[in-house]
Amino acid sequence: MDFSGIDRSSVVGRVLRAPLALIPDGARMRVLQGALRGKTWIAGAHSHGCWLGSYEHDKQQLFSALVKTGAVVYDVGAKAGFYTLLASELVGPSGHVVAFEVQPRELRYLRTHVRLNGLENVTVLELAVGDGPGALTLSSTVNGHQGTPIEVGDRKVRKTSLDALVGSCALPPPDFITMTLEDGELEALRGAREVLTRHRPTVLLATHDAEVHQACMEELRAIGYGLQSIDGRPLDRTHELLARA
Repeated sequence: MDFSGIDRSSVVGRVLRAPLALIPDGARMRVLQGALRGKTWIAGAHSHGCWLGSYEHDKQQLFSALVKTGAVVYDVGAKAGFYTLLASELVGPSGHVVAFEVQPRELRYLRTHVRLNGLENVTVLELAVGDGPGALTLSSTVNGHQGTPIEVGDRKVRKTSLDALVGSCALPPPDFITMTLEDGELEALRGAREVLTRHRPTVLLATHDAEVHQACMEELRAIGYGLQSIDGRPLDRTHELLARA
């Protein structure tokens, strides 16, 4: 059931959500439904929809249909790890998941979720993904799952590109990439041009800015990818798309 799809402003939505406020952020919850049913999720890591099993319900269903046993999945901008956990379950012991995250809060939850669920087919990398090697400066004051990289701050993290990682054989090439970088998606795609051209992974992309979204579509089309909206809206009015070679 898509609990997350129930309108928050409706009477039913308010009644159903009221008890959730009583759950401590640190509570370890068992996922109630879906492919992750029975897995452990920390309540305060992200929305309650994660452990209810209804988080991004339609996108989750699409992801589950596309990711195959034995695949290599890159979760670029993994946040607290919902799709990392989901990918781990889908690819099975013969596959592998590489999760990229740099925000301290998210990284802490991501690593905890991997550990609590005993995921041996997941590698967590504290790396920013961009168009090449370097460093990214992050603000130390961002918090929650809306924290975004900014140009000034007091914490630097290592930056690299997917082309560099795969080209150096540090990572196996991906079969599937999910990417959510809070406006860093275009730079990351440009830094993955060789990977995309040579290995042709499927890409599930979420953007947060209209101009970035348009530029990402142009980048993907230029290397021969077909695009489709995953929420039913026209491509130029959505911020989530599926790209396939």
